[in-house]
Amino acid sequence: MCNKNCIEFGKNNLRKEEIENKRVLEIGSLDINGSLRNFIETLKPAEYIGVDKQKGKGVDVICDVNELITTFGKESFDVVIATEILEHIAFWTLAISNIKNVCKPNGIILITTRSKGFPYHGYPDDFWRYEVDDMKKIFSDCEVMTIEKDEAIGVFVKAKKPKDFAENNLENFKLYNINSKFKV
Repeated sequence: MCNKNCIEFGKNNLRKEEIENKRVLEIGSLDINGSLRNFIETLKPAEYIGVDKQKGKGVDVICDVNELITTFGKESFDVVIATEILEHIAFWTLAISNIKNVCKPNGIILITTRSKGFPYHGYPDDFWRYEVDDMKKIFSDCEVMTIEKDEAIGVFVKAKKPKDFAENNLENFKLYNINSKFKV
């Protein structure tokens, strides 16, 4: 899933040398509102794999975000992209862990998601809202290269996984929960 602002963020923040001849994984790749895939493929990755929980346009492998390590193994991709999916994942800390750990050391992680004030959009579910300060903490175990607010009430992050990566424990980190039916 993506939108115009996500695509622009990707175009402005992903460089050819970060993509060319590299393995790229897009999580939540079902193309509903657009995708970074067409742009990234012009930068000549060695491989581009789109994963989602359901079949459809842009999906190469059916895979839940919380099963990335089981499916692909640790440190398998040079670039990991997740646009507009984190707010839809009930167990977000496990998802973030899988995203960080499927990424190779010195690899790039590109995330876009929604913030407080963005309306509930339950397709398929909607749980969380992330702020700039949340993302700074969540990715403090990485080098945050770019972090910015999206004018459409969201946050965009580009981070680099360090060679000496030591994962943050996010178990007790609290996010804003938009879904009153979902108890944490």
